[in-house]
Amino acid sequence: MTFTELAMPIFEQAINDYHKFDNVDQPINNPYEMPSIEYYLYLKNWIDTVQWHFEDIIREPDINPEEGIQLKRRIDKSNQDRTDLVEMIDSYFLDKYKDVEVLPDATINTESPAWAVDRLSILALKIYHMKEQTERTDATAEHIQKCQQKLNVLLEQKKDLSSAIDQLLCDIEAGRKYMKVYKQMKMYNDPSTNPVLYGKK
Repeated sequence: MTFTELAMPIFEQAINDYHKFDNVDQPINNPYEMPSIEYYLYLKNWIDTVQWHFEDIIREPDINPEEGIQLKRRIDKSNQDRTDLVEMIDSYFLDKYKDVEVLPDATINTESPAWAVDRLSILALKIYHMKEQTERTDATAEHIQKCQQKLNVLLEQKKDLSSAIDQLLCDIEAGRKYMKVYKQMKMYNDPSTNPVLYGKK
């Protein structure tokens, strides 16, 4: 089984579990044991799924401004949690491949494996929600046709991205590629680097 053959069903499971309640405040019930990679993949997609719906809610034209500010802060927190989790998944890969002998002509990828996996998690959400649009009974035939065309593209993208991720991991395992992890170092979340925050001291 390839890594994406493991990951994609877990992403789909998290999405389906969330939509049993469709509530951003529903507590997560992760079925996998910590600290397994399955546990982190499920948690990753749950965070992405909740944030997907945060992003829907905050676009409500008549949202109460105070509620909007609180929601924006929840989105910021979710983004930080997502970044932290991606770095944890990269740590898993770093540990897994720590004994690989890197070939002299090995090259580095433009992104780490976990950031590619992050894109796959988001893609699973796009597929779920675009498929939902194709099944609407209150939409026009034109809308459904356009969404079906977009869904077809997303499914092709899933195939290509999965193949690229699995190939990258094969290359790392064989020493043809090597990985480095650069922490995101988001400055706006840090009171010591965001001038709006440290300027108030």
